[in-house]
Amino acid sequence: MLKRIKYIFLLASFIFVDCYGQDPTFSQFYANQLYLSPSFAGATEEYRLALNYRNQWPSIPNSVFHTYSISFDKAMPNFNSGIGVLATYDVAGSGNLSTTNIGLLYSYDFAVTKEWHIRPGVNFKFYYLGLDIYKLIFNSQLSGSGVNPSIYPPPFESVADVDFAASALAYNDRIWTGFTLDHLLVPKTSFYGDDASVPMKFNLYGGVQLYKKTRMRTKLREVLSVAVNFQTQAKFNQTDIGLYYYRDPLIFGLWYRGIPFLTTQAGDALIGLVGIKTSQLHIGYSYDFTVSNLIGNTGGAHEISLVYEFTSFTIGTGKKRIRAIPCPEF
Repeated sequence: MLKRIKYIFLLASFIFVDCYGQDPTFSQFYANQLYLSPSFAGATEEYRLALNYRNQWPSIPNSVFHTYSISFDKAMPNFNSGIGVLATYDVAGSGNLSTTNIGLLYSYDFAVTKEWHIRPGVNFKFYYLGLDIYKLIFNSQLSGSGVNPSIYPPPFESVADVDFAASALAYNDRIWTGFTLDHLLVPKTSFYGDDASVPMKFNLYGGVQLYKKTRMRTKLREVLSVAVNFQTQAKFNQTDIGLYYYRDPLIFGLWYRGIPFLTTQAGDALIGLVGIKTSQLHIGYSYDFTVSNLIGNTGGAHEISLVYEFTSFTIGTGKKRIRAIPCPEF
């Protein structure tokens, strides 16, 4: 009972004290490209549907930390553009603190040289924050004999607001690099009408294909890539580095989250990833091995992704096509 109350107080403190929230993080950055950056909207053959699910800290008793994401985007090569829609739902803690974002995305691709392209992007989104307050235990409800359920928690109001993100992505046949500025409208997060808000987030990412080979007879592709990702939000900084190996149709990846001296909490997790990629379907699974001492044994994090790319019956050979970005698929 004491252990359960300890977790409840810990989780409630993130909600009701004067602190700033942070966005949920996906380990499979490139399996959820629209979440990483609106510049990826339409960076596909024609149509793309992506589903992502993350279960974080499953060993914490009586609490859930689940994040769901679904996105759909379409390439418009005749206009050098891409459009998309992205919806995310995150639920955390015993009180089911839920965050919902629904956004409309647009990107534009233009060539600056024969080798290099730049894709600016924007994301206009609706933000909603909810809470099941009756699942929480407050200090006023505690007595010498335990919890007194007859004392009701303080009233609150759900939160709704609008938000905006902007980004830019530069790439050639082997290198990609970009940045995203999110929460530019700093949406409010307080259930009690104070000035608490989501702080702006800056994300810098990129990578390079170290090795790339295609066997003409069998059309077997083999690629080795290295990637980095840095994000900062309020007082939180995080730098990750990862390595991908793709040998058609399998992808293996390894990330280290929390590079020392570049991260608020160094040495957070070691992430293993495995995936399969066909011409249309990409399926990936990753697991975060927690290497920090955060709340004892959290159980790491499981993440599953499914991406389906398809074309219409009229795409034909005469249609203009979007230039491929060399980043991994997971």
